[in-house]
Amino acid sequence: MRSLLKRTLQCTLKPEIRRSYLSPALTIATSHDSEHLFSLMNCRPGSLITDETALTKYNQDWTKKYKGDSSIVVRPQSTEEVSKILKYCNQKSIGVVPQAGSTGLCGGSVPISNEIILSVECLNNIEYFDSMSGILGAQAGCILQDLQDYTATRDHLVPIDLGAKGTCQIGGNVSTNAGGSYYYRYGSLRGNVLGLEVVLANGEVLNLGYNPSHLKDNTGYDLKALFIGAEGTLGIVTKVAILCPRLQKSKCAAFLACQNFEQVIKALEMAKSHLGEILAAFEFMDDEVLGVVKEKVPLPILEMYPYCVLVETHGSDEEHDLAKIEKYLSSAMEEDIVLDGVLAQSLSQVQDFWKVRESCNPCVAEKGFVYKYDVSLPVHDFPLFVSEIRSNMPPERPVRVFNYGHVIDGNLHCNIVELGNFERDHELSKTVEELVLDAVIRRRGSISAEHGLGQYKHIHLPKIRDAATLSCMYATKQQFDPKGILNPGKYLPPQTVPS
Repeated sequence: MRSLLKRTLQCTLKPEIRRSYLSPALTIATSHDSEHLFSLMNCRPGSLITDETALTKYNQDWTKKYKGDSSIVVRPQSTEEVSKILKYCNQKSIGVVPQAGSTGLCGGSVPISNEIILSVECLNNIEYFDSMSGILGAQAGCILQDLQDYTATRDHLVPIDLGAKGTCQIGGNVSTNAGGSYYYRYGSLRGNVLGLEVVLANGEVLNLGYNPSHLKDNTGYDLKALFIGAEGTLGIVTKVAILCPRLQKSKCAAFLACQNFEQVIKALEMAKSHLGEILAAFEFMDDEVLGVVKEKVPLPILEMYPYCVLVETHGSDEEHDLAKIEKYLSSAMEEDIVLDGVLAQSLSQVQDFWKVRESCNPCVAEKGFVYKYDVSLPVHDFPLFVSEIRSNMPPERPVRVFNYGHVIDGNLHCNIVELGNFERDHELSKTVEELVLDAVIRRRGSISAEHGLGQYKHIHLPKIRDAATLSCMYATKQQFDPKGILNPGKYLPPQTVPS
């Protein structure tokens, strides 16, 4: 029986464990399979990629941490083509990795070995928009920024905003249940996605409230919820219907400085109280990350403080909203909760504030290989968690810990870097991973707040999910993908799926 693995894999799992989970029943696609897949897309130029150089960008994500060995990328342009491809691959027992913008952190869109890659990047059409209901229907490969621009010209907004919006695609956002900075204001994708079109492993197409899509539809089981956040392991999302609120008429922002994290928490509590219904985002950054950001981007506040926060409001009356945020800032400073602050005087300055926040990730990456952790914790536990991580770093190595995130919803982005070392160190990786995940689990947090499980965090599921829950997850996978061809070796722990 042919092995699916051709080389040693770059991951935390031992090769023998990976072989067991990638299922010995899966086969490697041949040149004949490649030719047939090409014919399923009408031999359209660009629909099949087999050139080794062109394959490189598909075989790794932006982190460069995960690398696959796929020799075939298919780029279908329609649901029908996706259906034909999956039906064929299911019959041949060929593993398929769905891929959107590859902006995640856990390698969910990267092959573990030589599965074929199904890119949805050519499924990039906006199909409908109803200005009365605010429902937008789009194919999975639409770039988030394009959808934001499209709805903005129609006085609406897409209820998700991410730093990777210029690259990430809505199908990937849905498949990872991405969060973002405005989660508190507009809610989760689970709450805003009204319908999906999904192709199952056997090629069957499910219309799960995509067309027609309704604000209220209480008929039958909510099957679409299974595919949101499932990372393409149950089916491939090809179309998304999402509820888009009216575009805010007023946007205000403040960039504030705090001496300690207790003040950050008090500033957050005060923001919820004073700003109420217009509070849209509350982001924090520590001095470690701002220290590297200021090397590239001017900070709104000249003096360095232990913590800075970015507060943004969305409303319908600029005069009313500005008065509220001014009163909030005044009260916070009077009570010595905020030591310094700047209120944006224009939309351009609001964007400048966000440029600081969105520069955290790339600026940290310039310092060395980043061991990134996207976790949820009780907000009061943030400083204790960070202190524990920092105090347990190897003292003989130049390791720095950079922190920022969506403090308003308990989401911390903890970034650990060994300065000057741009290659992953397996010994340090193991030390850091055990330390971080143990610290999260002891505090009853979540090891994945918004970036999924992929080929990295899935092995830790038994630590946070009981046996009965895991059994239901395996049964669900078995029901939708009995041969295990969809994104094999990811999402669920590496053990044999029960029959």
